[in-house]
Amino acid sequence: MPEEVLFKSESVQSREEIASYLRKVADNLEDGNAISLKAGSESVTLNPPARPTFEVKAEREGPAGSMTERSIEFELEWDENDGQESSGSGQLEIE
Repeated sequence: MPEEVLFKSESVQSREEIASYLRKVADNLEDGNAISLKAGSESVTLNPPARPTFEVKAEREGPAGSMTERSIEFELEWDENDGQESSGSGQLEIE
């Protein structure tokens, strides 16, 4: 499926700085507010529905034989034109 990137920001941050961004997103989700992302002249505001699909992915990446880069990805996904919920693969736990 084709994809259009509406916003992208990538930079090295401390754990504390990243936690602060994630807390702001969590607070906005909990309060039912839109999430605004801004970096330089780029910005986008998104308003997730009450029950978006939540995807968590842990990956190992890199060239064959040297996959040394690790990542954790958190994704909220929803169809702008559809109020339907999608089913998940089981209860997520984060410790």
